[in-house]
Amino acid sequence: MAWEILGENLGAILGAILEAILEASLGDRLDILVTGGAGFVGSHVCKRLAASGYRPVALDELSRGNKNAVKWGPIEIGSTGDRARVTELLDKYRPAAVMHFASLTSISASVANPLLYYTSNVDHTAALLRAVTDHRPIPFIYCSSASVYGLPTKTPVSEDSPLAPISPYGANKVAVERMLADTGAAKAMPWAALRCFNAAGADPDGEIGENHDPETHLIPLTIRAALDGTAVTIFGENYDTPDGTCIRDYVHVADIAEAHVLALKYLLNGGRSGPLNVASGRGHSVREVIAATTSICGRPIAVKTAPRRAGDPAVLIGSVERARATLGWTPARSSLDQQIRDALHWQRTPQTFR
Repeated sequence: MAWEILGENLGAILGAILEAILEASLGDRLDILVTGGAGFVGSHVCKRLAASGYRPVALDELSRGNKNAVKWGPIEIGSTGDRARVTELLDKYRPAAVMHFASLTSISASVANPLLYYTSNVDHTAALLRAVTDHRPIPFIYCSSASVYGLPTKTPVSEDSPLAPISPYGANKVAVERMLADTGAAKAMPWAALRCFNAAGADPDGEIGENHDPETHLIPLTIRAALDGTAVTIFGENYDTPDGTCIRDYVHVADIAEAHVLALKYLLNGGRSGPLNVASGRGHSVREVIAATTSICGRPIAVKTAPRRAGDPAVLIGSVERARATLGWTPARSSLDQQIRDALHWQRTPQTFR
């Protein structure tokens, strides 16, 4: 009889044991507060954090983020501009660091509505920093942008290149970087600003990917054009480049995630504060991206042309030397074809699994 009772309850007993083991292992993890953790880059960083032994706590308004992308830790709904809410979460989780991805990201939209961008990207970050430093000055990793360089006179650009943004979005990033430097000096807060070039691709496992609404990034737009038979728009064909279209440095989002986690470990181990490029060190024109997508999808892509957009430099390619020397980071998925294939795999994932 005793064996029968044990057999009937064995599943429940084993389940309880496994749950206890899991809770114990999670209890040993360092919590990391990830603002914008439901967004494209933020969600990939959360996955990489969990794989590296941390527990990501996503803070997101969900005005643009995707709740289904938060799979590796808790999600807390709220704004980075709400100091009381941020303080509540800092008290609740006592994170070892903050990783800040929550921002508006469209260059053209920033030109059309600069005050919205200054409020969301600068004012809200100031509120976040005040809450963090009032709580305790823990390491702060900021997802900055290559847009801080504006119209570089030579490429690839290094972290020592002049900061001369030509859009409100780029100016937002410069303002926050200056805020970080000043706050870091005043409050002994370690910080890193990772100047990301064009994020591309999707999770190689197909669990998460790019899901903007509306979509503004070139690679997912060309894939949609190939799959749906719609057209992709080229903004400007008279740039000083070999084929007349803009050249950009595309970086796989999984590589960007890895760089952020390495920056976290670097600061937690006493590393020096400062900016770092997250780039591939190579560039591809708009027409090259369209041609590569056409080849990979095996379908023609209709093209429309339009005038240049304000805030678009002709060429923007980054140097990766400092990130390599400081973090030991190099892009593992720098192939444009690989980035397109991973993005295509995600685009073909049924919506019910996203």
